[in-house]
Amino acid sequence: MTPTPAPGSPTWTRPLGATGLSVTAVTLGGSPLGSIPRLYGRDVPTDEGVATVRAVLDSPIRALDTSNGYGDGESERRFGAAFAQAGGVPDDVVVMTKVDPRDRDYSADRVRASVDESRERLGMDHLPLVHLHDPENFDFAELTAPGGAVDALVALKESGVIGAIGLAGGRVQEIARYLALGVWDVLLVHNRWTLLDRSAADLLDEAVGRGMGILNAAVYGGGILAAPGSSTTYGYRQAPPEVLDAVAAMQRACAEHGTDLRTAALQFSLRDDRFASTIVGMSRPDRVQATVDAASAALPEAIWDELEALLPPQRVWLDAPFDR
Repeated sequence: MTPTPAPGSPTWTRPLGATGLSVTAVTLGGSPLGSIPRLYGRDVPTDEGVATVRAVLDSPIRALDTSNGYGDGESERRFGAAFAQAGGVPDDVVVMTKVDPRDRDYSADRVRASVDESRERLGMDHLPLVHLHDPENFDFAELTAPGGAVDALVALKESGVIGAIGLAGGRVQEIARYLALGVWDVLLVHNRWTLLDRSAADLLDEAVGRGMGILNAAVYGGGILAAPGSSTTYGYRQAPPEVLDAVAAMQRACAEHGTDLRTAALQFSLRDDRFASTIVGMSRPDRVQATVDAASAALPEAIWDELEALLPPQRVWLDAPFDR
């Protein structure tokens, strides 16, 4: 563990593995900007979404993450509109996106089309980092077959159309199969290394051993750690009683230390030096400065042992550890 990074500190900007890219400790997560009310409980107006990206461009946060499929491309469109208003992507900003299937089509042709769509929406000729997104929802043999989706993404990198390639997904047992292919520069995990869940432990060890850059997303578990009491779901599914009890106990512990659970959940990830960056979803301009402030807040060291003791049992984590 390292001290929590703050803007201006030596650890605020970090290398992303061996990609040659440098990212800030916090990355804007663009999923809420796709306006997906079934996940986030509200529609995000276009002007508000664009204003949120503009607020990030004016902040110490210099990394932004989106995906072809967020809101059927709406997140990328809003990113692109913000970049256009700003006169282009600033030189010190890293933009990451993901390829997504369409109508269950995750073929090589679809991967190439997804990249072209993203380039057009974002207004970028070259994409510095593109992830294969949620492949665990498809047949492994099909996506990894010669001439399939994985080969297509590798070929796009080798041709220089895109820069680094990453693997972004959830269920660790399936993601481990893709990781073993050995073609990836970056691993993105979500919901599986938080105050409430450590499902990604073995997966992270594997990625570290391969020298990959690692990104940690959804550190609030979909909202339950950001606004305790407003949600009873974790990782987009109903949270079991043990998780709800842990949230309540952690909330009390944070209050006793003069902080809140949202701040502790963010800093839990930020202080882990395996992660080049922590991806935080934001859909309102005011959340940008609030997130920077939370990243910079001074928390007592004693809080971490107390929160660790409240970790729910492994049987209620999203995934059981995978076998190597």
